[in-house]
Amino acid sequence: MALAGSLSLAAQPAADSGAGPAGPAGKAALPNYIIFLTDDMGYGDLGCYGNVINSTPNFDRFALEGVTLTNCHSAGTVCSPSRAGILTGRNPYRSGFNYIAGGKSFLKDDEITLAELLKQKGYQTGFFGKWHLSNLADSTQPDPGDQGFDYWLATSLNAFEGPENPKLFIRNGKKTGTLNGWYCDIVVQESLAWLSRIDKQKPFLLVVCTHEPHTPVNPPDSLSNTYMKPALLEVIKEVNYGGVDREGKYDQAKAAKYYGTIKQLDNAFGRFVNGIDSEGFKENSLVFLTSDNGPEHPVNLEESKGEWNDPPRDYCYGTPGEYRGMKRYPYEGGHRVPGLVRWPGKINPGTVSGELFNGTDFLPLFCKIAGINVPADRKIDGADASNALIGKKVSRTEPCLWIFPAHEDTWFRMPHMSMQSGDYALLGWFPPKKEDQGIIPWVKQSIPVRFELFNIQKDPGQKIDITSSNSEISKKLSKIMIDQWLDIRQDFIHITHKQ
Repeated sequence: MALAGSLSLAAQPAADSGAGPAGPAGKAALPNYIIFLTDDMGYGDLGCYGNVINSTPNFDRFALEGVTLTNCHSAGTVCSPSRAGILTGRNPYRSGFNYIAGGKSFLKDDEITLAELLKQKGYQTGFFGKWHLSNLADSTQPDPGDQGFDYWLATSLNAFEGPENPKLFIRNGKKTGTLNGWYCDIVVQESLAWLSRIDKQKPFLLVVCTHEPHTPVNPPDSLSNTYMKPALLEVIKEVNYGGVDREGKYDQAKAAKYYGTIKQLDNAFGRFVNGIDSEGFKENSLVFLTSDNGPEHPVNLEESKGEWNDPPRDYCYGTPGEYRGMKRYPYEGGHRVPGLVRWPGKINPGTVSGELFNGTDFLPLFCKIAGINVPADRKIDGADASNALIGKKVSRTEPCLWIFPAHEDTWFRMPHMSMQSGDYALLGWFPPKKEDQGIIPWVKQSIPVRFELFNIQKDPGQKIDITSSNSEISKKLSKIMIDQWLDIRQDFIHITHKQ
């Protein structure tokens, strides 16, 4: 494991720290921040994370240029909560996100975002792609511009009409109409065009969010056809799908569409990184590739009450690698995601780090490096996890907590929260919901009453509950989980009461 000595910017204000190329006034330049966020890409979907089917040379090469995080997590187990956690540094439930944005659930104006904070230091800010934190067609709900982004091209949700030639993009408040090409290619092209226009003497925050590999899955045939080799079907059957039963349904043509989409993403990411480098931003840019949650899974009998009835999800062949659970599940596979970070001169090439980095850590990490204080009037759940980028221990005041997406389709089939502390993962269950009780009132009134404990280093598939043989550890962690949940729940009750 190759480790850099330290990240000097994490320990002191950046402007005079001498880390980074000199700016026009002779002071060290503040670093540029780039987040490239994929949608529903699993921990095990890339070659550099052990996938034996997908061809991802651009992701793999990028991994060798910086650090591969093997304990990277999204802030939530489904889309909107994860995105809220990235921008606010807070557990998504504190911002009212028990599920995806919709109706009265959206990122409120009084939340302070990463983009707003960085603008205090003169950062230029751009957002491109899937927003899913408000309805962009509703002028009463904040859009990316209201949340600190100078320039934005976004969709409220996914490209549900299909990722090819999407019709629902909005640019700085105005509808674009149909844009030609595939979603990931469009957001890469547009973001690079923005980089070519900005002031190169000023730092920037760039957030690029793809639709892919979210459903509908529809890459160019030239990419998916390469995965139609007859011998591949048996390999597909051996892939781990997080413990979700595929009921013997393996369709190679549909699987090939998924693998072709991963290849499409790899190509787009390669163009993106080449564009960054050709614009001269390589040396002073921290580039972070990750996913918003674990991979989507097919509908099984338990969920669909005996019917295989969601055709778009038949194409989902993403994998969480050796971990249990997929999208929506608080098990590891629902929130453990790829995390590749490049920062020349700060992160040694070829570094591998097993320290935990969570989606709520972006805000405190980026602010600390830039010499900006995080908001003091609200709870920030993230930590300065700079040490995770170099394989050193991260100091946290409390463990990370992931809470299930409280929704009619999900509450009954999974644990309700997960917490990681060292080698252990604790799962907690609420008491059963009463028939006459609504989902949200039930969440507001519940605390975990049943627990399971797993050693995720020895048992990544979370198959062996060790609660009885580790009763003291379980008792200690369950108390911490309950206390954290009660604190988060108070914010959730407050914000949903206002809705």
